[in-house]
Amino acid sequence: MQQRIDYKFASPEAFKAMLHTEHQVHRSGLEESLLELVKSRASQLNGCAWCLDMHTKDARARGETEQRLYLLPVWRDAACYSDRERAALAWTEAVTLIATEEVTDAVYAEARRHFDEKALVDLTLAIIAINGWNRMNVAFRTPVGDYVSPHAAAR
Repeated sequence: MQQRIDYKFASPEAFKAMLHTEHQVHRSGLEESLLELVKSRASQLNGCAWCLDMHTKDARARGETEQRLYLLPVWRDAACYSDRERAALAWTEAVTLIATEEVTDAVYAEARRHFDEKALVDLTLAIIAINGWNRMNVAFRTPVGDYVSPHAAAR
């Protein structure tokens, strides 16, 4: 596939707005490991190879196990995720697929058991952000594979 548009250069203002949202997500206080799982799962659902490449590399650089990354598509059947991670992954799927499925009361109730109001809003913003990045990268066919995690050097 050939890249259609390099959106970072075509509209630096739009890219800056996306980065601003991303910075807010990382200032939220949510665990970076949780955020990487959420971003990876949403990217799987949206078919965004670029973001999946980035977030699995970042997750590994931060210490995530390969096994948990491999099992992410079937997280419901894998015992290696905490109840909080499960609630976040269910919330991620519900919010990501909102155009075709409702966010059920059961999914909301489970998310609220593990996240207070602020944390759930912050988690939702993280999901909104990754869905936005996914759409930019899929629509404009951002080339995949060259991303190097800045966290790898820190380990």
